[in-house]
Amino acid sequence: QVQVVESGGGLVQAGGSLRLSCAASGSIFSINTMAWYRQAPGNQRELVARITRAGGTNYADSVKGRFTISRDNAKNTVYLQMNSLKPEDTAVYYCNIDAYTAGSYWGQGTQVTVSS
Repeated sequence: QVQVVESGGGLVQAGGSLRLSCAASGSIFSINTMAWYRQAPGNQRELVARITRAGGTNYADSVKGRFTISRDNAKNTVYLQMNSLKPEDTAVYYCNIDAYTAGSYWGQGTQVTVSS
């Protein structure tokens, strides 16, 4: 059994910052890639940022220079620091964990709302 739990969402004014956290626990031996996705109403889920076990990262063009993804392998935790937030960043943010042959797991999502 694997649990993936996100936290840190909320309501913030445009230009503000939020930090999301996602912790994986349970029957996980090792985690490969960890990623954040988001889904706004009426839109498809899209990749926001991804980080490999070695620390390599990639970002959606829309968040480059504003968001930073990081991870703590000892804690099986991934973070997303979001700065200079815009109303168009409003969405439900989901964490995804790739645990190699153990499978891929999603969190329940955390709402981020940016007011103008």
